[in-house]
Amino acid sequence: MHKFWNNWYEAMRFACEAQAVISARMLVLASGDCNAAAEAYRMISEKAIVFADAQAAAEQALSEGLGFLEAAEQAYLPVRDCVHDNNCRLSTVAH
Repeated sequence: MHKFWNNWYEAMRFACEAQAVISARMLVLASGDCNAAAEAYRMISEKAIVFADAQAAAEQALSEGLGFLEAAEQAYLPVRDCVHDNNCRLSTVAH
């Protein structure tokens, strides 16, 4: 039962952090700031990089004989880290 609540908490935390990143990016884009174009480019280009990292992490886990759930957890880590880094970076820019 403990793992259930940890997973639920992590899902909620991640959802809130992702929403904060989306909101901050929309503020930057709507402001017409000189950094808006760079942020738009970054927003698109980082997805390809992070999803490639997630795929590589999942492939590595599967090649080591780990199960699908562990592979999914390993694939989630680069995405989680990217969202967290963006949240930290954008929380100072948007305010």
